[in-house]
Amino acid sequence: MRVKDKVAIVTGGAKGLGEATSRLLAKEGAKVVLTDLDEVQGKKVEAEINKSGGTAKYMKHDVSKEDQWKKVVDDTVSLFGRLDILVNNAGVGHSASAEEETLEKWRFLLSINLDAVFLGTREAIRVMKNQKSGSIINLSSIEGLVGDPTLAAYNASKGGVRLFTKSAALHCAKSGYGIRVNSVHPGYIWTPMVEQNAIDSGNVEERKAELTALHPIGKLGVPDDIAYGILYLASDESGFVTGSELVIDGGYTAQ
Repeated sequence: MRVKDKVAIVTGGAKGLGEATSRLLAKEGAKVVLTDLDEVQGKKVEAEINKSGGTAKYMKHDVSKEDQWKKVVDDTVSLFGRLDILVNNAGVGHSASAEEETLEKWRFLLSINLDAVFLGTREAIRVMKNQKSGSIINLSSIEGLVGDPTLAAYNASKGGVRLFTKSAALHCAKSGYGIRVNSVHPGYIWTPMVEQNAIDSGNVEERKAELTALHPIGKLGVPDDIAYGILYLASDESGFVTGSELVIDGGYTAQ
């Protein structure tokens, strides 16, 4: 088992990439705290992991709230004794150009996609530095590497995650904390968020074909494609990897 007896927090763990990551980390031996606002789905995933022989605990969590971050981290340590892995996965998205975007929607998106990554990273460092070990994995995107005229706020948030991750990685390394911090950059993955984008377009199959065509590999990714990359960064196999960008995008950014 690649993360046996490690303790992980996965935000947005009830569905999509977070669900796949929670299930895979548990399968590989981690004790997983999956957090989400969707209580029904979160408890369902918790129950299914535990029934299959893994160890999971669901916690309701608004990642944009500073006080809730402290409670989730403290409750995790109280329950399992330590924190080894943080996966900052929770995120939202919407389409709007720089000209069309509203300040309200901009601030809402950044509060979840960027502010929460900062809050989670800070709280994880607080605990992990005393252990002299830990891995923080921040979900960015191909949209944190290249621009899209219709994704002003999303580009800003994911680009922010990319460079914040490097700053945090350098801070932890130079402080001798033993904590590694890396970002993951998925291409279009068939998750509930991307599926909703296709539904909003008015023609799901046509939109799915359009998204598929963006990837030279000729297919969309599935959540496990990303979960296995996260597993690598969570494991001791990546002990020399920090401040890096793991791009999993079917060749999207190679063009």
